[in-house]
Amino acid sequence: MAAHYGDPYKEQRALLEKVGVVDRSHRGVIAVPGVDRLTWLHSLTSQHLERLAPWQGTEALVLSPHGHVEHHLGVLDDGATTWLDVEPGTAAALVSYLDSMRFMLRVDPTDVTENWALLTLVGPQLDTALANIGVVLEDQAAALPGGGWVRRVAGPGLAADLLVPHADLLQTVRRLDVPPAGIWAYEALRVADRLPRLGRETDHKTIVQEPGWVPSAVHLDKGCYRGQETVARVHNLGKPPRRMVMLHLDGMDEDLPVTGDPVTLGERQVGFVGTAVRHVELGQIALALVRRNVPVDAQLTIGDRAAAIDPDSIPAENPADVRERPRVTRLPSRP
Repeated sequence: MAAHYGDPYKEQRALLEKVGVVDRSHRGVIAVPGVDRLTWLHSLTSQHLERLAPWQGTEALVLSPHGHVEHHLGVLDDGATTWLDVEPGTAAALVSYLDSMRFMLRVDPTDVTENWALLTLVGPQLDTALANIGVVLEDQAAALPGGGWVRRVAGPGLAADLLVPHADLLQTVRRLDVPPAGIWAYEALRVADRLPRLGRETDHKTIVQEPGWVPSAVHLDKGCYRGQETVARVHNLGKPPRRMVMLHLDGMDEDLPVTGDPVTLGERQVGFVGTAVRHVELGQIALALVRRNVPVDAQLTIGDRAAAIDPDSIPAENPADVRERPRVTRLPSRP
C-alpha cells in the first residue's frame, strides 16, 4: 500500500475537510455463503448476528477460550452472503478456525482476498464521490452497480468502505474522481479518533474492554460464545487491568516510536505503544495500551522522549454507558 502520494499532510487535510480515497486492498476478505451463516457466526463471535438484516454492517470479535482477542471483523450481509474483512495477513487463520467449527451446518467460509479489494472514502464530501459512480447511499449499505458493495463505517471521521472486484480497482478509483490518500494519512486520522486495530493496540492477552471494543464489536446481551465468561466477569464484577489512551509526544525526535515500544513511568514499564503518527493538527501522537492505574497527569516516557496522556482519551469507567466518545480538541491549523 502507498504510504503517501507526495504530501501526507495535504492528504490528511483532504480527508478532514473534503474527501479522499484510501487503497486498503491489503485487508483480508472472507465470503460466507449458506443458509445457516448468520446463526453460525452469531454462535462464534462477540456480536449479535443471527438477526442481522441485509445491507446492515457491524463489527465482531473472535475470542480465545480465555477471552483474549484473536480476530477483529468488519461484517456485512447482502442477503445471500456474509462478508468479513479482517486485518492484513489474518484471513487464512480465521478461515481455518471457521472451517474447524462448521460441523454439519450449511456454510462455506472462503478466503476471497485475491478477488476482492477494499477502498475507503473518508471526508465530509463522500456522498459526492459516491454519486460519481452512480450510488446514492440512503441506508447504511448498498450494492455497487459492477458488483460488490458500499457501507458507511464508524470513522475515522465520516467514512465509507467499498468492496470492489480486484480487476475493477483502478477503474473505480478513477470514476470516484477524488484525490488519493496514503495509509499514513488514514492512520493519522484513525489515531486521532482513537480507533483501535488488532495487532497494533492489542497483544496476546488483550481483553475486549481494554481497547474500547464495547459496545461497537461486543453485544452484552447475547447467548454463549467462546470467551464470553471473561467479557461478562469484567463487565459485571471488575474493571480491565489496562486501557487504551492517546499520548502526545514531545516531538524532539523525528523518528516515531514503533508498535510494541515500552511506555514507562520512572523505571517501571506501564504499557506499550500501539500506533504512532504525525497528525497535521495535533503533531506527534500515539495510541498506547497502559495500566489502568497510571495517573492521567503521569510523566511518561518512551525511550528518551516524554509523553503525556490526553485526558479526553480516558474511556468511561462503565463501557455499558453507550455514549459518543469526546472528540480531541484540535489545535489551530498550521499555515
